[in-house]
Amino acid sequence: MNTLVEPKLISGNANRTLSKAIAKRMSLLRGGNVDLVNARIERFNDQEIFVEVYENVRGEDMFILQSTSNPANDNLMELLIIADAMRRSSAKRITAVIPYFGYARQDRRTKARTPISAKLVANLIAEAGIERVLTMDLHATQIQGFFDIPVDNLYASPIFALDVMHHFENMDDVMIISPDVGGVARARELAKRIGADLAIVDKRRNAPGEIAEMTVIGDVKGRRCIIVDDICDTAGTLCKAADTLIEHGATEVHSYITHGVLSGPAVERITNSSMKQLVITDSIEATPEVAACKKIRTVPTAPIFAQATLNIANGTSVSSLFDENILGPIYEGYYKGV
Repeated sequence: MNTLVEPKLISGNANRTLSKAIAKRMSLLRGGNVDLVNARIERFNDQEIFVEVYENVRGEDMFILQSTSNPANDNLMELLIIADAMRRSSAKRITAVIPYFGYARQDRRTKARTPISAKLVANLIAEAGIERVLTMDLHATQIQGFFDIPVDNLYASPIFALDVMHHFENMDDVMIISPDVGGVARARELAKRIGADLAIVDKRRNAPGEIAEMTVIGDVKGRRCIIVDDICDTAGTLCKAADTLIEHGATEVHSYITHGVLSGPAVERITNSSMKQLVITDSIEATPEVAACKKIRTVPTAPIFAQATLNIANGTSVSSLFDENILGPIYEGYYKGV
């Protein structure tokens, strides 16, 4: 059986805070120092991206840490160019760790003469020389089938389950809410983990971005509701869902969202909404406005990504991290400090 060399990490500019946290966490897990590979990733005056790696990576097991979040095109090109630099430098294996996979919402043709951009991005990643992808909460799980290389899709629900059980003392009146019919499976997964009931907010649109009406399927009266979703962009749907739940008798509304895109008026809407708290992960680097918002709290993904990276490097199970009994000890240090 072939033994892989020690994994090495290189980070793009999309979320260096998370990249450093993953490296720090891996250092703790391995009992030795794990640093990000020293590299220069910058732009020429015409905004072309240039990458130069200052360390030898020949024969190394390389992990590129890069979310393809806003600006999505720049961050995607950074990922591809770093991968090309690694391939041309004779890296043994190249894995892309993409906490937030951009273009995932374009996973099918909704109208005539429209692209399937998620498939195009999958092709670009594979052609750049990347041999494996590690990501979290793909908007549509079938995107894994767009790739002809292995894709490990981590789930935020076990992390959220740990967080909910830590912050909600009495679980009897807690109810999990799916903000649309398409997200029922995701919401059901969290509801099952914490032993809570499930309800759905059904939304109908007159036009893209415009919500005509919302209907609550289930009895939320007297309940503390937790809305669960994978992406929050402008927060219009989320805030309207929170208002609708309060109108139907919910005592308070919290939200757990994996990827806080939070563009445009999102922070202002959340601040002024009836929602008590929005919990997001750090898969996307927080803007100063997001970091300053008292209603928004962030749970870290570095512990799970660090362990998953080590598992991939060592050829052990990644799906084992879906089990809270295994994930709990990994997050124990975090909750001791909360």
